[in-house]
Amino acid sequence: MQYKGTLITISDMEESKKFYQDLLGMHVIGDFGANVQLDNGLFLQTKDTWESIIANKEIKLDNNAGELYFETQDMDAFLKLLEMFQVEYVHEPKEHSWGQRAVRFYDPDHHIIEVAEDLVMVMMRFADSGMSAEEVAVRMDAPLSYIKEQVYQRLCGPDK
Repeated sequence: MQYKGTLITISDMEESKKFYQDLLGMHVIGDFGANVQLDNGLFLQTKDTWESIIANKEIKLDNNAGELYFETQDMDAFLKLLEMFQVEYVHEPKEHSWGQRAVRFYDPDHHIIEVAEDLVMVMMRFADSGMSAEEVAVRMDAPLSYIKEQVYQRLCGPDK
């Protein structure tokens, strides 16, 4: 068994492809008309074909029951890019209690998209500000071993 990705139902394939490509930097790796595969395991399926696949069950797009989660190493650059798009916000950019900056907004079919600061970048930001690994662990409510492992890997590379 191998998990291959997430399929979301969309109303307008061209609008959705443009949204995911232009704002989130995803690439189409397979385009089958009513079904499109983007990199990183995201699949777009038109609503009408999805209805037929699931035996004409009702499709409820606007439910706030989940999100597609993305991380970026440059949150400031992403927020500047986001300003160029007209999106409906779930919430404006904010910093969570553990220090990670994030923004949530809706895609064209009202699926929640979260873009957050890469967690290792949060750790590095705290370390760069002079916090010890122990202080970072407390601030992020994370195990000290995890903080040390992640920051060490980023500074020294995965093979060190």
